[in-house]
Amino acid sequence: MIKFYGYKRCSTSKKAQKWLDDHNVKYDFQDLVELPPKKDELIKWITAHQDRGLKYFFNTSGQHYREQKLKDKIPTMTIEEAADLMSKDGKLIKRPLVVEGNKLTCGFKENVYEETWL
Repeated sequence: MIKFYGYKRCSTSKKAQKWLDDHNVKYDFQDLVELPPKKDELIKWITAHQDRGLKYFFNTSGQHYREQKLKDKIPTMTIEEAADLMSKDGKLIKRPLVVEGNKLTCGFKENVYEETWL
């Protein structure tokens, strides 16, 4: 089953959920802030999708991202360091994070969802 890591107060998460619901795509919701993915899961996903770069997984417009000045740190950060940070603070993860098997998307773009989740 598709695992949907979102945030109830996030408009992008809400749009993505509505899109999935409208297209009858079943998923299991998990609040990204209350219960972020575990470090080992993040390492697995980031490693499998390294071609997208570490920045793809980060909520670059978020307050926590800016406060920690991660823009300057990401270029030299390891996958393990990134996964450790994100597993401790779900607000650092670009929302929504949607995963099933080898498929993964961060954020919401309708065309990407059509290609990936239909």
